[in-house]
Amino acid sequence: MTQLLADYRQLAAALKVEAIALVPGPNFTRALGHSFMSHERPFVLVIPAEGKPAAIVPNLELGSWEQVGFDGAVFDWRDQDGYAGAFAALAAHLPMTRLAVEGQVMRVFVHHALKQAMPDVEIIDAERQISGLRMIKTAADLAALEAAISLSERALHRVLEGVCVGQTEKEIESALIQALFAEGADDLAFTPIVAAGDNSARPHAHARADYKVQSGDALLFDFGGRKDGFCADITRTVFVGEVSDEGRAVYDTVLRANLAGLEVTRAGVTAHEIDDVVTGVLEASPYADRIRTKTGHGLGRDVHEAPYIMRGNHQELPAGTVYTNEPGLYGPGLFGVRIEDDVLITEDGCRTLTTFPKELMIVG
Repeated sequence: MTQLLADYRQLAAALKVEAIALVPGPNFTRALGHSFMSHERPFVLVIPAEGKPAAIVPNLELGSWEQVGFDGAVFDWRDQDGYAGAFAALAAHLPMTRLAVEGQVMRVFVHHALKQAMPDVEIIDAERQISGLRMIKTAADLAALEAAISLSERALHRVLEGVCVGQTEKEIESALIQALFAEGADDLAFTPIVAAGDNSARPHAHARADYKVQSGDALLFDFGGRKDGFCADITRTVFVGEVSDEGRAVYDTVLRANLAGLEVTRAGVTAHEIDDVVTGVLEASPYADRIRTKTGHGLGRDVHEAPYIMRGNHQELPAGTVYTNEPGLYGPGLFGVRIEDDVLITEDGCRTLTTFPKELMIVG
């Protein structure tokens, strides 16, 4: 934990703030090596640029907090008394004029509690910089990611063996969830997307209980298990029973876009450059009007995290970054195809962490 906290100390100094405040979530877990729930009770870790850290901890969490081995001040509070006193104690212990927080994670009531205790403090949103510390994956991070991906791929193989005409999307989704846990997932990375026919043209579709898969349907799976705190995020689109000429052509276009993205990926490439190449393949096809999404996003403790692979993001991507390469084409009322790999950027290219076949597959 000491080295990880040092990362945040250095960032606080670079941001010219007295401290960084983290709340339960991926950055909190990274800093402490332990995860805690986000609920109605404020729970805050404050890491100053200089000196020991401090924490506001709900009293009922103290037993679990002892396992952290935290070397700093702890201000606990009970439901019966409220948390204002703990925030006031933190303000007295660690006076601040500028504090950096995670703008996408910290909830409004925690922000208000900080401001009530420290009316003159300037709270700045440093989400990009704080979460950016997670972008380059360690060996342990990669081992967890690869374990999550491997078990997820085994689950998909298991499910596809049983897919047949007449099943509902909900039935297939249920089989996928069961298979993920059977293969060793600690949790779901997110609620899976299982979408057939016209539903596959909705990038974030919900499985239907009243639609039975038909012969010729595209069947899209976007899913992942979570292992040791890290997420898999994989999409494969198969066809049930048979595939039309249009289905083959759309699939081939998406696959070529996916492969083109891999070809240009290397340390130092920008997110813009990857997306420009991938989207360029889609734009040059007869199906350009079916483009709905950017190429992808970072992957790690969160399913969606930095970097975001899209035109206009000129951030250079260092070796050790993991991102999703997931081009897709979506024809409303018709069908959609998406192919998604989890990709590790290396000094001289990339390594695709997903190994599930990408050739067009007909099942059932």
